[in-house]
Amino acid sequence: MTTVHGGEPGTGRDLGLSVRTGGPAPAAPAPGEGVLDWYDAQVRRHPGLPAVEDGDRVVTYAELDAMAAAAADALRGEVGPGDLVGVCLERSAALVATAVALARLGAVYLPLGPRPGRRRLEAAARDLRVRCLVGEPALVGEGERLPLPGAPVAAFASAARPAPAGTFYAVLTSGSTGAPKAVAVGAGSLGTLVRWYGERTGLGPGQRHSLLIGVAFDPHLMELWTALAFGATLCVAPDGVRWDHDVLTGWWRQAQITVSILPTPLAEPLLDRAWPADLALRHLVIGGDRLRRAPGGDVTARVHNVYGPAEATVATTAHTLRPRQADDEAPPPIGLPVAGALVCVTDEQGRPVPRGQAGELRIGGACLALGYLDAELTARRFVPPPPGVAATGRVYRTGDRVRMRADGVLEFLGRLDDQVKVRGVRIEPAEVEAALERDPRVRRAVVAARRTPAGPGEDGTGLLRLEAFVLPAPGGRPVTDHLLQAVRDWLPEQAVPARVHLVDSFPLDANGKVDRAALAAAVPAAGERPAASGHADGHADGHADGHADGDQTARVVLRLCRRLLGRPELTLQDGFTASGGDSVTAARLLAAVQDTYGIRIKAPELLRQPDLRGLVALIDVRRAVDA
Repeated sequence: MTTVHGGEPGTGRDLGLSVRTGGPAPAAPAPGEGVLDWYDAQVRRHPGLPAVEDGDRVVTYAELDAMAAAAADALRGEVGPGDLVGVCLERSAALVATAVALARLGAVYLPLGPRPGRRRLEAAARDLRVRCLVGEPALVGEGERLPLPGAPVAAFASAARPAPAGTFYAVLTSGSTGAPKAVAVGAGSLGTLVRWYGERTGLGPGQRHSLLIGVAFDPHLMELWTALAFGATLCVAPDGVRWDHDVLTGWWRQAQITVSILPTPLAEPLLDRAWPADLALRHLVIGGDRLRRAPGGDVTARVHNVYGPAEATVATTAHTLRPRQADDEAPPPIGLPVAGALVCVTDEQGRPVPRGQAGELRIGGACLALGYLDAELTARRFVPPPPGVAATGRVYRTGDRVRMRADGVLEFLGRLDDQVKVRGVRIEPAEVEAALERDPRVRRAVVAARRTPAGPGEDGTGLLRLEAFVLPAPGGRPVTDHLLQAVRDWLPEQAVPARVHLVDSFPLDANGKVDRAALAAAVPAAGERPAASGHADGHADGHADGHADGDQTARVVLRLCRRLLGRPELTLQDGFTASGGDSVTAARLLAAVQDTYGIRIKAPELLRQPDLRGLVALIDVRRAVDA
């Protein structure tokens, strides 16, 4: 029960404080029971139903169980309870069988992604001391190997270190560099999540859930284990769906997907377009970044905005969105706590604040992970609960700044460490962004702080100024001076950006979030010479690629790619993927080309081009054909 300063137990409505528990936890795993037991029950009840569809291959529950048993037999004796196993597989039937096999052995599933890079693998082996790696033969290296069903092999290490007792899986958190920071998640919190999610989306035999999230990120575990626990079919998404929104919706239609999860940057463009007809999709779950837009009235699926750090087992709060209204101004909220979770908004001393007041979000309850593999880090981030909150023995400090409304719904405001001081006033960039986004011609705004070059006689540090980067809404192009004038009605003088730059897109980091450092680096600061990527108003320099090229298509392609990739030095001789292009940036590049020229380039056509000159030629040919 939650008791806060003598108020009504269990509700958080006492004295209007920002504390809230989720609804009663669904039938949480009993001692000795978990997602593996629920999967086993589905194998017994429905052995002939499809468990995984991987391209043209259909694997029944009985066949999947046989694959998992063979993998477990191969690993038994080499891998035991608590051993970390780095999984370097793409979404596939082999990945699902490996996850089940490791659960049977009591080993810890550590997803690293299909192409984690040699340094990341070395860091995992050195700092986490994984017992073995499972992946393609060319990836896992030399040494002792065992073949596993579905073509992957396991390569073993000698200096293994077990994870904390009860760990079901571990995941590297976003932003991990150098020594990996890995979260250890127990079977109990995963089971509570799976029960809540399966019941919320109505999964069961005959339902079809996408397996689409990148394997290095923990939401794919929610996809995988919920589908298996409820007897649904996991449908492996082809690579192309992450590069092209039309391919994605076409695959949803062809595969008859009924429930799907999408990262926010991939979902938002879908919500901006006309919703495709004839989709079987009933539920669309969106998460991973701040959602800026509610669905349109033509969206036939129920859309859920979900928030949660890895330290709270994927999902902590959820909000089912209503169709977008003409008077909607604020971004959609992140909602109410999921079943079994407790959320509280606290001040700097860790005390709950009144509802309506901003503060740090702290999370407790059944959703909490066990901690980090690093005990010292666990002690710093998993702390005793606030005074008067007795429903949980500890809480996780998220570092996220939120506000709880009077109805208990949470609004996400930004990161505490994003706050900056401008002329002595503490500014929250997210509030500046929200003020800019009130203009209907603004699709999204990102605000970054940086110092101007020091002038003569100054101390060498320059002045800290706010600069705004604005992505125009389709069909609109705001005037930057008008934007600045409008936000003065909403913001204190110190929070008004010094400059506004119109951009074609935002560079994203590996986790699908806006890379503010790359964005700021692509545009010169006040007092600097314009960078090669173009002028501050978004018009590229025709000679920026190092040779006299006055071709308009080339200038547009360079401008788009430089902005997307955060590479102001990019030339037409550079390749898109070789320069850091990934699925998210490719999807945005293709969407920008379609918006600019009215032509549709497919992802495979982009990927086949050896350099950007090939993309320019492809666009020109397609335009000529259309003309």
